[in-house]
Amino acid sequence: MANLSKIKRDKMIAYLNQLKNQHGDDESIVALNEIENFILNKKFGLIFEEHNEYVDLMLEENIAVFNEEKDLKLITNSKKPINFIVEGDNLQALYLLEKTHRSKIDCIYIDPPYNTGAHDWKYNNDYVDSSDSYRHSKWLSMMKRRLEVAKRLLNPLDSVLICSIDEKEYLHLGCLLEEMFPTAKMQMISTVINVKGVARESEFGRVNEYLFIIQLGKCAVQKLNLTPEWMGNIKSSGKDKVRLAGLMRTGTGSHREDSPGCFYPIYFDSKNNFIRVGEAVQVGIDRHTIPHEEGEYPVWPIHKNGSEGRWMYRPEGLRELISKGYVFFGKRKGETMGIAYAPKGVQDKIAQGLFKIAGYNEDGSIIIDDSDYEALYIPGNQWAIASHNATEYGTKLLTNIIGEKRFDFPKSLYAVEDALRFFLVNKKDAIVLDFFAGSGTTFHAVNLLNKKDGGNRKCIMVTNNEISEKEEKRLTSLGIKKGDPEWEKLGIARYVNWPRTVCSITGKNVFGKSIPGEYLDTDIKMSSGFESNVKYLKCDWTPRKPTDYLLSNALCLHIKEMLEIQNFIEIDNIENVLILNKSDYFKYLNEENIKNIKNIWVNQNIIFTSNELSLLKRLKYRTIPKEFFGEELKEAGE
Repeated sequence: MANLSKIKRDKMIAYLNQLKNQHGDDESIVALNEIENFILNKKFGLIFEEHNEYVDLMLEENIAVFNEEKDLKLITNSKKPINFIVEGDNLQALYLLEKTHRSKIDCIYIDPPYNTGAHDWKYNNDYVDSSDSYRHSKWLSMMKRRLEVAKRLLNPLDSVLICSIDEKEYLHLGCLLEEMFPTAKMQMISTVINVKGVARESEFGRVNEYLFIIQLGKCAVQKLNLTPEWMGNIKSSGKDKVRLAGLMRTGTGSHREDSPGCFYPIYFDSKNNFIRVGEAVQVGIDRHTIPHEEGEYPVWPIHKNGSEGRWMYRPEGLRELISKGYVFFGKRKGETMGIAYAPKGVQDKIAQGLFKIAGYNEDGSIIIDDSDYEALYIPGNQWAIASHNATEYGTKLLTNIIGEKRFDFPKSLYAVEDALRFFLVNKKDAIVLDFFAGSGTTFHAVNLLNKKDGGNRKCIMVTNNEISEKEEKRLTSLGIKKGDPEWEKLGIARYVNWPRTVCSITGKNVFGKSIPGEYLDTDIKMSSGFESNVKYLKCDWTPRKPTDYLLSNALCLHIKEMLEIQNFIEIDNIENVLILNKSDYFKYLNEENIKNIKNIWVNQNIIFTSNELSLLKRLKYRTIPKEFFGEELKEAGE
């Protein structure tokens, strides 16, 4: 059938070409080309209007940088990696992280604003509500800009993006993700967050949310030892306990003629004792004509309807399995018998020592002991797990940890931990990023996961420091504005995320009292805290074209933070040293300090003597990565 839209477009383009021939001046050609490009824009898929952002306007005249908030740092074990909380617009932060973590992130977990129509999120410093006719396009534009950078941050060979959403935008988000990650595996999980449900006027109550899972490269869901509540709610698809297989093939390809080499008798005596495996009988030969010794009783692969079938193995393969004790005989009923064998998966676990051989039966078959083996499962895509309840294990848990209520609608800690576990259980050094960090659930989940299995997973959280609409109105009425200390201390980054992080790590709430209770399904007391380190960075700007100083000198002031977040360390100039000028060289590279140095970075613009360079080479120095600010310096001619 003809594509009517294409025919119409072709006619319009043909007419535009006529106009170009008639109007050859530059201004007309530019205008006509713009019309042509608009006509040829994408005509299938998710189409929306993209909006400019404050960050992009700022980038025209400024360079994004990190500044350390030196008063906000917590070190509990100097041998462990440093994690980071980043305060600022997440698009600005993502642009900076692209310089330090391109293709290095193992897992991104995000819980973006749901765009409910209430004053639940801001775009370019203005609330987006249900009366905004561009509400959906603003949300999609916001998400697309961030996901474009997120895609470049993810390891293309093996990583996962997990994005939580509800029914307001899940259709749009699904289309957007499908377009942006065309080669990735994509799945949507439905997860119950409130069994009682949230009322919807004239609609069914909402009890669930959705998780979009985007798997890049070889990333795969891992089997886990699931708790009883998982097993009670989810039909598993991956049981790992001993499961024997039937020797007679069923289903497709199960007839004699499908595999003639697998149709043969197995002989037993009158007491059902195994004697021997016969030879294959070719198609066309009546099985009843096959001779056998007196006292031998043949068993054939015969279906219940009397038709001839086939065994799973040829005679020589079955003999080898029997010799190893991997075949288990039942009771003979005429020409048939139930016969099972240990499939390859079970054989492999026996070889690995995961399943033990506890002894042998009289017929020589092995007795398998799987009592010490942890059964591993992959669940389905409907999650109805009590510990994922956002009220009990989100709001109430957060209030218990901080010591007072400071945040509405945090995610269940265990819901986030479970989502991460399915992809990070075997990646104990993974890098996790959450650039809609909110109350800090993701980092809390990473710390809990590390404590359970001894991992050293690292986390970067990015969140703005917006205050609630209620607080904004109250402070504005008092003449207090954004940027004032009274305003900033009540923002989500400083009033919720940082306190939650500190409290969960130290095991004490904001009042200095031990946090009561234990983490679910563990004997880990919340008051025991975590061995975890965290530093606090804030996004900032520096002018692209300074008038009274060199840009390179200005950017040098922010190299430390870039190296720290890239390597999850602290530049202490003892073990991790940064040489920005010749003075630093003499200050930090003396005989007393040299023996402690593990990492050293050097400004490549410094001129060293041959002896100085020799020492640096012995210390395996590295130059400051050009990716940090190389393009900006090149544009400035430095």
